[in-house]
Amino acid sequence: MSESERLVKTLKQELRRQGRTYADLTEVLELSHASVKRLFAERNFSLTRLEKICRYLGMDLADLVNAMERSAERIDELTIEQERQLVADAKFLCLAHALLSRWTFDEIIETYRIEMTEGIHYLAMLDRMGLIEMLPGNRYKLLVSRSFRWIRGGPIQRFFEKQLQSDFLDASFNGPGQRRLFVSTMLSSGNVELLARKLEKLAAEINEMHLEDEKLPLPEKRGISVLLAARPWETAVFTALRRKPAEK
Repeated sequence: MSESERLVKTLKQELRRQGRTYADLTEVLELSHASVKRLFAERNFSLTRLEKICRYLGMDLADLVNAMERSAERIDELTIEQERQLVADAKFLCLAHALLSRWTFDEIIETYRIEMTEGIHYLAMLDRMGLIEMLPGNRYKLLVSRSFRWIRGGPIQRFFEKQLQSDFLDASFNGPGQRRLFVSTMLSSGNVELLARKLEKLAAEINEMHLEDEKLPLPEKRGISVLLAARPWETAVFTALRRKPAEK
């Protein structure tokens, strides 16, 4: 859906919300009822007419644009098939991951071995998936919600799990900005649930940091990955030492 379509759709929604009709706008715009209907059908509004309608509705153009942004359709996750498409093509996944981190198209092309034509093709694919809306000049608008996530246990999570085991954890974690904390203890069921909620809260806070920094220029940011995990577990070395029931 184009920007003009979304703007007119939002204007119609606001009219309905306030119980107004096209007939109410005939006097405001000094047009016939048929002409008002044609304006909405053709989305052929001048700025002056848009401002008149907004004033009639008790708002300004900025309010209308903000309402349009709030009502935009945002996706929380892709489908399994769409995630499989991303995982099947390393360049495609790389570009999508960079877009979710608010890289510009030019920054992606300059940084990674992705040709211009390939990148534009990938943008079009992501547009069809509903992840972005393509804009002129190879720009884009993200169409994901604040709670967007990869499918739990889906193709992309499984892909990154392999990378965690073979690459991410293969480090000393002693360098600048690096931390590795490992705590092994015993907790009640209630505190296990409390721990899970705290981990979820921390993940949400990390996402808020991402949103705060997303508009900073690329040179002022660096990639950071955080692994949060908890499960009932005992190292196999200790498990092998446990007495069997007959030995107790």
